[in-house]
Amino acid sequence: GPTKVNPRLVRMSDDLDFAYDLVIIGGNASGLSVAVSSLRSGLKRVRVIEPSHAVVFPELIGDAELDVGYGESVESIDAHGDLLVINTTKLSYRTKGCLVALRSCDNDWRPPLDVEIGDRIHIDLLPGGHDDDVLVVGHTDHAVELAVTAAAAGSRVVLAAGGMDPTRLSPAGDNMLRRVERERRATILYRSVPEQIEEVDNFPMAFFADRHTPDLVFDHVTFASNRLTLRPADIGVTDEALATGRVWFVGEPDDSTPPTTAPGATVGRAIASACFPDLRLKPERSAIDRRSRHQGAVEELRLVHYNATITQFEPTHSDLWVLRVRPDTGGTSFVPGQYASLGLGYWEPRIDGAEDPELDTRWDKLIRRSYSISSTMFDEHGYLADEPGSDELEFYVVLVKPSPDNIPGLTPRLALCRPGDRIYLGPKVAGRYTLSAVIDPGAAVVFLGTGTGEAPHNAMAVELLRKGHYGPIVSVVSVRQWHDLGYLEKHRHLESRYGNYHYLPMPTREHGVEKRYIQDVFRQGLLKSEFGVDLDPSSSHVYMCGNPAMIGLPDSSGDEVLYPEPEGVVEILERSGFKLDRRNDPGNVHYEEYW
Repeated sequence: GPTKVNPRLVRMSDDLDFAYDLVIIGGNASGLSVAVSSLRSGLKRVRVIEPSHAVVFPELIGDAELDVGYGESVESIDAHGDLLVINTTKLSYRTKGCLVALRSCDNDWRPPLDVEIGDRIHIDLLPGGHDDDVLVVGHTDHAVELAVTAAAAGSRVVLAAGGMDPTRLSPAGDNMLRRVERERRATILYRSVPEQIEEVDNFPMAFFADRHTPDLVFDHVTFASNRLTLRPADIGVTDEALATGRVWFVGEPDDSTPPTTAPGATVGRAIASACFPDLRLKPERSAIDRRSRHQGAVEELRLVHYNATITQFEPTHSDLWVLRVRPDTGGTSFVPGQYASLGLGYWEPRIDGAEDPELDTRWDKLIRRSYSISSTMFDEHGYLADEPGSDELEFYVVLVKPSPDNIPGLTPRLALCRPGDRIYLGPKVAGRYTLSAVIDPGAAVVFLGTGTGEAPHNAMAVELLRKGHYGPIVSVVSVRQWHDLGYLEKHRHLESRYGNYHYLPMPTREHGVEKRYIQDVFRQGLLKSEFGVDLDPSSSHVYMCGNPAMIGLPDSSGDEVLYPEPEGVVEILERSGFKLDRRNDPGNVHYEEYW
């Protein structure tokens, strides 16, 4: 026990009776975290009881001026009015609250690998020597404790923490993990674990499944076991003490324990709120802020998941961009009109302040979305681009803003990307929205798009012109304002070079411009009046991509065909003799819905 009374300790009736705001049993990462956060929340008298003669992170004792009683084992915890009485092998304490952070060993636990525990492969034990190469396997606070302890002893440490979520660590574990990584005293493999460990020349060699981690030889391998939450009976907690609601346990709840709390950043605050309702609590960092500080985890996630590079990122305006992506390996062959998937991790920052649903369970996952492949239209020499033969893919993307019904995940992160940034590109392109139905080079082909729905039509129009299509080609695009037309100048250039190509932009919210929608192209006969194009239902083809309300697919599940309201293009065209193209029933009205 202490040789003198800490200033935060208040003597009561006799030499063995002291009063504290909070007593924490266990000087592990969880216990120290609660002690520090409780003091920072405003508590004045906090005591840590540690049965052994050392805490896991001794640096924190001096930094936070923690009051620690070493070599004390708890014999009983009982109620005394609104307070608790904690009797140890050395002292007795009165306290307003108690957190049990101690955990017991699971003697039946075995590593997930088929290994023989011996002189160089251990469970929860560290070698006593210095200057060793040590592999610690595990993703919990306990694994961090072992890794930090080994590093402090002078070993070269690798922590294989596959699947670790830094926000599920205690704040002390989180802090010490970042410290040893920053000081290059340990290498953290956030996504990797060995799939096999074999003896090579009497030393354990760890074989890793992922291509980013080489197979390594170590002096020692230590597996961090699962630690079980102590039950009330294990530490002498009476039913009366439990009934006060002032005894807390760190760990996972089950039927035989009282309500417990996880070792996260808010443990101390939760106790303070329950036991000290008048205490003014200071703001804390969010889980997202804590996670973002683990740059090593972010870099490893990027290394594992990203397989392409953004080579061009040209904003039409702040919410609309044209980007090109080059994959690390493999081709970029596609048929004009098809789509590919792009992805970024939930760990990436957002341009807005929205919070992703279920972020704590998704933070290390990819957000994927399919985008139609667009076209730059002209190559560097001014000729029509041969996009299917390029080593890059072009995409046309608009920022989707959050609403009460939808929190978009990808585009608010994509908005912060720049050339040279890494990204995920799906391994395959797909889609049946292609020009395969256009066989007659003299047929009229009309493309109808809303917003970025013109993307596939850019590639399709260029493909028709490259192959010598001489029938009329018309691309109609509906947007809100002129500045939403990211390809306007390129379309005008196509018109100047090819007499059979026509472009009809239709802004709906531009001052001084008549408000017309794509349906009005047919209601008002604009193809004929603007370009002299007559559509023949027996030979012409119409392609539509974008807003489902513009397309207006009918419901054909019943005895009669039911068209949606308001009237869409499909209904207008089918009245004129056109036929909707379906998978097993070909037609000349083709569509690709965007949401």
